[in-house]
Amino acid sequence: MRQIILDTETTGLEVSQGHRVIEIGCVEIVSRRLTGRHFHRYLNPERDIDEAATAVHGITRAQLAREPRFAEVAEEFLAFVEGAELVIHNAAFDVGFLNAELQRLGGERAPLDNLCRVLDTLALAREMHPGQRNSLDALCKRYGIDNSRRELHGALLDARILAEVYLAMTGGQSALELSESRAAVSTLGLPSARWQRPAEALRVVVAEGEEAAAHEALLDRVAKASGGNVLFRRV
Repeated sequence: MRQIILDTETTGLEVSQGHRVIEIGCVEIVSRRLTGRHFHRYLNPERDIDEAATAVHGITRAQLAREPRFAEVAEEFLAFVEGAELVIHNAAFDVGFLNAELQRLGGERAPLDNLCRVLDTLALAREMHPGQRNSLDALCKRYGIDNSRRELHGALLDARILAEVYLAMTGGQSALELSESRAAVSTLGLPSARWQRPAEALRVVVAEGEEAAAHEALLDRVAKASGGNVLFRRV
């Protein structure tokens, strides 16, 4: 499976107020392995950036004056993500902004969620950890992911961190690469054989004589200490 971990930074929080995307960061995962391929662009939003937004990501309008507009990178971006599953934290936010950018291009542009499946890791985290904090920073702490570089938000950095968090959240046997062509190897380096249940009935050995007497003596001591509450004698 091909997955794209995606994050954006924007000029503000409300797409309905005309805010724009100013950074897109994507990293590629194939069969649960980071491939090293990524897509990263800063964008000229052609509008001011809210001070509160700059406080979060540290990007100013002046820094973006010479960057391309979304229309100039749209085809490259769509070619990178098309057909993949997008993995996004709080997906409604990023997809909403990117769909608004696609609509500005005119024509009959399909929304992003028509081109790709979308997995929201925030919704997944809330299902896995109900009643707990499920921000990206909180998940990093929960899963032992190093996010010390994240003094400010950045789309590519956050996408890389989210990739590690997502793989940790969905880890387990599915993360292992198993090959039927190779024998399984134990921790001692020896081939491990699959255990087979014997065909005959399981043999039961009943304690007798001294063993039975010692067992009863032990139960007497347990009964004395527990006020007569001995599970073995109730069964």
